[in-house]
Amino acid sequence: MLVHSRKGRWAAWTVFFLLFLPLFAMPLLVVVAASFATNWSGAFPSGPTTRHYDAALRGDSLQALTTSLVTALTASVLALAAGTWAALSAAALRTRGRRFHRILDALFMLPVAVPSVVVGLAVLVAFSKPPMLLNGTRWIVILAHAVLVTAFAYQSVSAAVARLDPVYEQAAASLGARPGYVLWRVRLPLLLPSLSAATGLCFALSMGELSATMMLYPPDWVPLPVQIFAATDRGSLFTGSAVAVVLMATTLLVLLAVSRIRTKASYR
Repeated sequence: MLVHSRKGRWAAWTVFFLLFLPLFAMPLLVVVAASFATNWSGAFPSGPTTRHYDAALRGDSLQALTTSLVTALTASVLALAAGTWAALSAAALRTRGRRFHRILDALFMLPVAVPSVVVGLAVLVAFSKPPMLLNGTRWIVILAHAVLVTAFAYQSVSAAVARLDPVYEQAAASLGARPGYVLWRVRLPLLLPSLSAATGLCFALSMGELSATMMLYPPDWVPLPVQIFAATDRGSLFTGSAVAVVLMATTLLVLLAVSRIRTKASYR
C-alpha cells in the first residue's frame, strides 16, 4: 500500500471495509443468502434449502447458461479481433496526425456513450431487412454484444500499444523481418497480457448484458440474464437468486482461467 505507517494502514483498511461491505459485498451476500432460502419475511432468511439450485442447474436454466457462454465467448473473440486491429491502426495513424486518431477513438467509444438499449434498437433496425437479415437469429444477439464490448477491448489494447518499446520492432526490422512477421512474432506476443485482460473484461460484460439482449433475443436463444429477469418477474425471487449465483460463479471461474493465462503471458 501507499500508506506506510501502521495507523495509516489501519485507517485505510477501516475506510475500505466501511465502504466496500455496504456498497459491494452486502448486495452479493444478500443474493447468495436468498438462493438458499425458502422464506424471507424478517431480517434474515429462513428455511434453508438447495432446491433452487436444482432448478438453476437443469432444464431451461442450464440451456440459458450454455447460451450465455457461447454468446460471451464468440462476442469476446470478435471484439478482441476488431479492437486489436483498430488499436494497431490508431497507433499507425497517430504518427500521421492526431485528428484521425481522435476520430477513431470517438467511433469506437460511441456504443459506450449511449445506453445499451439504443445500441440494441440500432442493431434491430439495421439487420431486420435483407440483404443482412439477422433478426430472429442468435447472430443478432452476438453482434450486439460484440458492438457493446469492442470499445473496452480497443481501449485496453490501445493503452498497451502506446506503452510498447519500439526497440524490439526496430531490431526485428533491421534483421530483415517483414511487417507481417514483426506483427505476429514481436508485437502480438508483447501484447498478450493486455489481450487476455481485454478478453476477460469483454467476457464479463457480455455475460451480464441485459438491456440490448431483451430487445433482440429469439425464443431459441435465451441468455442467462434474461432467464433471471423472467424468473424474478414471475415472483420466483429465490430461484432467480440461485440462477444469479450460478451466473456469477461461472463468470468468476472463466475470469480466473483468463487470469492464469495473463500471468503466464506476463512471465514469458
